Amino acid sequence: MDTPISGEPRLTSLSHGGGCGCKIAPGVLAGLLRGTSMLPVPEALIVGIETSDDAAVYRLNDDQALVATTDFFMPIVDDPLDFGRIAATNAISDVYAMGAVPIMALSLVGMPIDVLSPETIARILEGGAAACRDAGIPIAGGHTIDSVEAIYGLVAMGLVHPDRVKRNSGARPGDVLILGKPLGVGVMSAALKKGVLSQDGYRAMIAATTRLNTPGPDLAQIDDVHAMTDVTGFGLAGHALEMARGSGCDIRLDWGSVPLLAGARDLAAQGHVTGASGRNWVSYGNDVSLPDGFARIERALLSDPQTSGGLLVACAPGSADRVLRVFRDHGFAEAAVIGEAVEGAGRLVLS
Repeated sequence: MDTPISGEPRLTSLSHGGGCGCKIAPGVLAGLLRGTSMLPVPEALIVGIETSDDAAVYRLNDDQALVATTDFFMPIVDDPLDFGRIAATNAISDVYAMGAVPIMALSLVGMPIDVLSPETIARILEGGAAACRDAGIPIAGGHTIDSVEAIYGLVAMGLVHPDRVKRNSGARPGDVLILGKPLGVGVMSAALKKGVLSQDGYRAMIAATTRLNTPGPDLAQIDDVHAMTDVTGFGLAGHALEMARGSGCDIRLDWGSVPLLAGARDLAAQGHVTGASGRNWVSYGNDVSLPDGFARIERALLSDPQTSGGLLVACAPGSADRVLRVFRDHGFAEAAVIGEAVEGAGRLVLS
């Protein structure tokens, strides 16, 4: 971890909420977007806002569709290079979640230029550029403003065959659900902000949040992969609910099979949870069925906002081993089957 330049504040001290924990709560966001449904929708727009999917998809021709998304947030860590890497990785993830191959990015930069040095800001941009290099894409432009809080992210674009687009709304009863990364980033970021996250915990968090979701395009080539999304600011519960609602089925999660970052449960038990976790639960908790005795700490992990979280995949049972093999081939050793889609009306059920 880099230490702040002398006289500069910690990056996380400049943000009222870090990473994807900055997201507006799902219930509030739904109300804000209600009026946009009246806007004209061109026939070539394959995916818009109707199912809260990860990115917009616009058909260019019979063989290509453009995937476009944007994501940006305030610092989740104090190291400027790591902050840039995490923010860029998180933004590119939405392209992968649609099954697309990234092609380029634009930077979105808001910095308090009277508070942070040019060297610190340059390190943030360097971190973003490093993530884009890893994804094999250029940063082809962008926009900068002088901002009270430090904000960084990307507009990310990719290409996919129109027939290979993977939406969050295609899950079918009988599908199994597979999660690509462990949960717990929000808990660890809360512990970091309070100065109690260990070096090992920090390294685990950085390893997870800077790992590009590169399995996405390969998973899109599998016919039996019916739905895909990534787990970010609304937590596993929120994004699983989006899949359930969009697909018109229920999602059953086996909570004991859900992978967690090492130490995340202990940190949550010590009270290191984000405010976003509670806001998430208020927004959608009525649509989640919990087993008797489900601990409050477990609920906090279920709604824990993930920054640059893993892919959540719904596939036919006979293809589960193939999907897991794709994850393993890309270095996602902790990918696991965590549940199934069943007949229902858009609820989340835990066992």
